[in-house]
Amino acid sequence: MNTLRASQGHRNGWVPRLALSILPVAAVSILGSWATLPNIPAWYEGLAKPPLIPPNGVFGPVWTILYALMAFAIWRVLSANPAIPGRGSAIALFFIQLGLNCLWSFSFFAARSPAAGLVNILVLDAAVLATIVMFARIDRLAAWCLVPYFCWIVFATYLNAGVWLLNG
Repeated sequence: MNTLRASQGHRNGWVPRLALSILPVAAVSILGSWATLPNIPAWYEGLAKPPLIPPNGVFGPVWTILYALMAFAIWRVLSANPAIPGRGSAIALFFIQLGLNCLWSFSFFAARSPAAGLVNILVLDAAVLATIVMFARIDRLAAWCLVPYFCWIVFATYLNAGVWLLNG
C-alpha cells in the first residue's frame, strides 16, 4: 500500500517536475543570451576564428533545439522512479553541468576571456559526458537526448580553443 501511494504521489507531482525541467533550462538560455549577444558585435566579431566556424545565425536555432532536448531529458529522469539507485546523483550532476553551461557564456563572452571559457568548457565536456553515463542507467532515451548537446559542446570546445590560440 505504501509503495502504491508513493508511486501515485510521484505520478501526481508532474507539474513541479515539469517546472523543474523547463524553468532552469530556460533561465540558463536567457542568461547565456544576455551575456553573449551584446558582446558579439562589440568584441567577438573582431576576433580571428578557426576554420569550420558556422555563421552566427546557426547558433540560436541549434541552442534552442539542444535546450529543448535537455529539458526533456531531465524531465524523464525526474519522472523516473525515485527509488532507482543513482537517480539523485544524476539529477544533481545535470544541474551542475547546466550551471557550467551558463558560466561558459559569462567566462567567454561577458568576461571576454577565451582562456577562461576554455577551462570552463573542458570541465563542462566532462560533466555532460558523466551526466549521459548516469542518465543511461536510469533512462536511455534521456541519455540519448543529451548526445547532440555533447557533440555540439565538443565542437564548441574546438572553436573556443581555436579562438584562444588565434587571439592569445
